[in-house]
Amino acid sequence: MHAVAKSELPKKICAACGRPFSWRKKWRRDWGAVKYCSDRCRTSGDRKTRP
Repeated sequence: MHAVAKSELPKKICAACGRPFSWRKKWRRDWGAVKYCSDRCRTSGDRKTRP
């Protein structure tokens, strides 16, 4: 397996903070279900849409 440039990895926008984040090896099995960039954002939930 060869190394891939970080700029070529898939990216998403975090549902909690709105920042972009890149694919990580630990998310390889469930990348489709990943919505948050970190545990902190995951536990805070989606603050943008909450009143």
